[in-house]
Order: sequence, then structure tokens, then C-alpha cells
Amino acid sequence: MDKCSFCGREKKEVNLLIAGLDGHICDRCVEQAYAIVEEEFKKEDSFSLDGMKLLKPREIKAFLDQYVIGQDHAKKILSVAVYNHYKRLGQPVSDDETEIEKSNIILVGETGTGKTLLARTIAKMLHVPFTIVDATVLTEAGYVGEDIESLLTRLLQAADYNVEAAERGIVFIDEIDKIARKGDNPSITRDVSGEGVQQGLLKLLEGSIVNVPPQGGRKHPEQKMIPVNTKNILFICGGAFDGIEKKIAQRLNTKVVGYGAQKTADVIDRSNMLQYISPQDLKAFGLIPEIIGRLPMLTYLQPLDRDTLRNILTEPKNSLIKQYIKLFKLDDIELSFDEEALEFIVDKAVEFKLGARGLRSICESIMVDAMFETPSENVKNMRISLEYAKQKLDAGSVQRLKAS
Repeated sequence: MDKCSFCGREKKEVNLLIAGLDGHICDRCVEQAYAIVEEEFKKEDSFSLDGMKLLKPREIKAFLDQYVIGQDHAKKILSVAVYNHYKRLGQPVSDDETEIEKSNIILVGETGTGKTLLARTIAKMLHVPFTIVDATVLTEAGYVGEDIESLLTRLLQAADYNVEAAERGIVFIDEIDKIARKGDNPSITRDVSGEGVQQGLLKLLEGSIVNVPPQGGRKHPEQKMIPVNTKNILFICGGAFDGIEKKIAQRLNTKVVGYGAQKTADVIDRSNMLQYISPQDLKAFGLIPEIIGRLPMLTYLQPLDRDTLRNILTEPKNSLIKQYIKLFKLDDIELSFDEEALEFIVDKAVEFKLGARGLRSICESIMVDAMFETPSENVKNMRISLEYAKQKLDAGSVQRLKAS
């Protein structure tokens, strides 16, 4: 008679009996075995939060290296901040009165250097609710635009309205520099999409219970609000802060006349002034001191040089060239690029000064005809040569790319 080799229950006593080579196992024993395995995994060296395995900072950076080229300083800051944040969430309850506060992050870097990509890759690794919000659409409550609470509405949507999951998610606020106030002095009139938004963000960044409209604020005023505690939500802010180099230069006195000043100025790398950024530069740019204090981790992204752009084109797991090769492979077409063609694409990206985004614009201009024609033709191989790339990137395409 068939019976479970572990607990001895007969087939009629269980819902399911799974047969093996020399024995059987029932559904109850399978469930117990699964619970034992889960418990053992939680005892492993790597920290775990409700089944979410969190890697150490060095492992987090190694994961980011697979998708993002360069930016080692920003990766190190992000890895430490994320690790400490989720370690803080998983800390056991104790009588110790020491309370670990979260460290929100602000990333400063030129357009196309990888601010959004870094945040998105971190979220992919952690498997937590993640949303990207554009700060340019935010206004003070009562004005045309989106309420500040819409940040959390999108996070709730990303978490399928699971409040507990959303309360430990990540919000990436892009274009944070666009809500800077117009001058370094406080406004005497309402700065609806600037200083007013910054003041509204304070309660979210610091950690408080916010009533969130699940469908958005203004179109459904009768809806029931959902209370969300932002204490454990990690906020990452990013912005280009175009022109902040001048503020940094003024602070460093790089243009002061005199021999002593000249010696000091010689040490400063004028090609990358962002590496000297400090909180007082953000204040001079137009962020209010209160919001700077709630973004304690400040880091910068290096401008992309030619070698970095060349690596971005082919090295990451989801590089542009790999994407095009996969696209063509879906049509059973083997796509290849000559080395000279790749160098040409990088040269144009450097010329247009559009960062990594410029690479995609140039590649799209070169590849659009091939992607239009080859699916209808009986083509098995497609090679992109230097001559082909130059021909497709005609004068009209060049002018359009420069304009963008």
C-alpha cells in the first residue's frame, strides 16, 4: 500500500502523494520541508528582510557594475546607503533607545550620466516597489499640476496598493533642480512650483504619516485616503543642476587674482567641478536649507569621457549594441557592427555632448532604415560598416540630433 515515507500517512489520509524512485512524500511533508528550508536560508550570512535577500555593499556595487559603466564614487555611496537603509528596517526590536535614521540621497550630474539608471538598477536588484517621479510637474496644493502626495500614489500603484510593501519602497525624484527657488533669498510671493514644492516635500522626506489619494488628488475628491508612513521609504533625488559649476567656482575662488590664490587654483580640476560640490552650493543654487538637511548623502556623477561612452555602447548586460542584435535575432537576422562604425558612433556622441542618451539617438538614426526594410526581405546577415553608418547619419539627421 502506498504511504508517505516521512510521516507514514496512507494515500487516503492526504490530499496528494508524490511518488519517487524508492518512496513517496505527502503534501503536508512537502509544506513542512519548505518551511524548514526557508528557515535555514534566513540563517545565512547575507541579511534577509521578509524573504528579501540583501547583499553586502561590495556585492551591491558588483551588481551595479554589470549595468552601469563607471561612476564608482556614486555606486559606492548608493550601495552603502541602500544597505544601511534596509539593515535598519530589519533590525530586531530592542530596549536600546538608539534609533537609526534613514539617509536619503541626492545625485548631481549632467544629463545622460546615469542617475535614473542607477536608481532603477538598485530597485531591480532589491525587488521592492520603485517609482520615478518628475519634480517638474509638482505644484503646491490647489494649483494646476500634481500634488506632492502624487509621489506616494505612484508608489502605491507600483506596490499593487499593498501599503506595507510601499512603506519600504524607493522613490526616485528626478529633475529636483527644477524646483529650486529663483534666487538665494526667501520668496516674498508664492513660488508655486519652486519653494512651495520644496516645503511640501519636507514632511515626505523626513518621515510622517501622509494621507494619499489612491487615484490622484483632484479628479476624485470623494475618494477615501490611504495613510502611508514615509519613515521607511528611501528617497533618491537626482538633478543636472545646470550652472552649479559657477557656484562651486565662486566658493573655491578659482578666479581670485594673486600668486597664493593661483597656486590653490592650479590644484583644482576645472574640467570636472562637480567633484567639489557641497551642500552650500545646493543652497546657493536655490534649494532651501531644510530640504538639503533631509538629503544628507550628497554625491556626484562624473561627466562621461570618450572611453566610457565606448564601453557603454557594448559592455553592460543591456547595452545598446546587444539590444539591436537581439532585436534582429527575433527576425532570424544575424547583426554585426564593424569596429570603425562603433568608433564613429562614439565620436558623434562626444561631438553632440548628449551623454549616454546621445548614443541611442545616433544609433536610431543609423538603424531605422535597416529595421524598416530587413523584416520584409529575405536577409540572414546584416553588417553595419563605417560607410553605411556615415551614409545613414546624413546632414538632416545630424542637425536634428544637435537640435535635440
